Amino acid sequence: MTAAAQRRTVRVLVLTQAVGAVGITIGIATASLLARDLSGSEALSGLAQTAQVLGAAVISFLLAPLMARRGRRTGLMTGYVIGAAGGLTAVLAGVVGSMAVLLAGAMLLGAATSANNAARYAATDLATDENRARSLSLVVWATTIGAVAGPNLTGPAGSLADRLGIPQLTGPFAIGAIGMLIAAVVVGVLLRPDPLLLAQEAAGTRERGARTGTGIVRTGSSWSRARDVVRERPVLGFAIVGLALTHATMIGVMTMTPLHMEHGGSGLEVIGIVISVHVLGMFAFSPLVGMLADRFGRPQVLGAGGVVLLVALVLCASSPSGMSWQVTAGLFLLGLGWSLSMVAASTMVAEHTPIAVRTDVQGVSDLIMGLTAAGGGALAGLVVSLGDYPMLALLSLVLVVGVLGCAVRAASPTRRTA
Repeated sequence: MTAAAQRRTVRVLVLTQAVGAVGITIGIATASLLARDLSGSEALSGLAQTAQVLGAAVISFLLAPLMARRGRRTGLMTGYVIGAAGGLTAVLAGVVGSMAVLLAGAMLLGAATSANNAARYAATDLATDENRARSLSLVVWATTIGAVAGPNLTGPAGSLADRLGIPQLTGPFAIGAIGMLIAAVVVGVLLRPDPLLLAQEAAGTRERGARTGTGIVRTGSSWSRARDVVRERPVLGFAIVGLALTHATMIGVMTMTPLHMEHGGSGLEVIGIVISVHVLGMFAFSPLVGMLADRFGRPQVLGAGGVVLLVALVLCASSPSGMSWQVTAGLFLLGLGWSLSMVAASTMVAEHTPIAVRTDVQGVSDLIMGLTAAGGGALAGLVVSLGDYPMLALLSLVLVVGVLGCAVRAASPTRRTA
């Protein structure tokens, strides 16, 4: 029963990720450009992406208790519907010319990212220790389909916007909203039985006040429960910090790449291609990454991701403005390094967290990851406005050193078993 439910869960999540990713990624190439046009300042151009990341962080934390009570299906549906509302709000922002409305829409749009993040954990609810990383990575891989297609729809979306009489840069957000609504329907209809509720029932933790499996009673807030488990299992702390630093590095550099390319004369179509290459690196090799994590160990793959991120940042720092092989290769490796680190660290979070507090720890993890990335995105815009894109890439090396440190500490046997 559990094995069959796990196979069905992964199939449904793969389909959902493929559709939902279009909605999430289609606006990446235009968000910073629309923010710049509405604000009139390049220093503020990164705020839209930052608001989306911030929204994802906060909404992930809020969805965690909902999923603990009602299951993954309800939480994922809620995230995608709120995200669709955010996409439509972003369209309204372009029509009325309001930066404030754009930021509000971007924060709501972050709910779709929250849903996608939760989906990767949903793939592990019924997984065994031997295939947990592969299950997670397969769902992450499915994002490739929509994520690569999304940025490449930027040009056609702009043409559609012209025909609809709305600003060209808002077209991608309109198409994205449709993708998110479709994802919500797919989850609502097909994600049955609910993997989290089934896992909780199997573990006997559905009763209120059930113990976490570590001797900690499920009382207090999500934050306090997560904190207590992390104190007892230090490897969780290193995994969460590694996730946060990896995501902040990727978001900061990726967000400023469209502006760096536009300064050199690149158009939306060319920018969309480079972003697609980046997204390909993020998701396309996830199944292989999962196999490596299951075979060689999660901390080792986290460290490999840090090394790849170092190479990516050096290439980005050496890239001239506009289209270049350096920025294309750098963005690809930035995505690949993110994939290695994210799959490995997320699997550590999933496998070291007791079932009774699973959503609490995962929600806190995504909150910290999102807040760190939001700060990184905001600082990225400031760094580029005061300096330039290569300076941003070089400064980001500091974060990657932290990722490598987390990998080393997580690999310590005493840290894993504390």
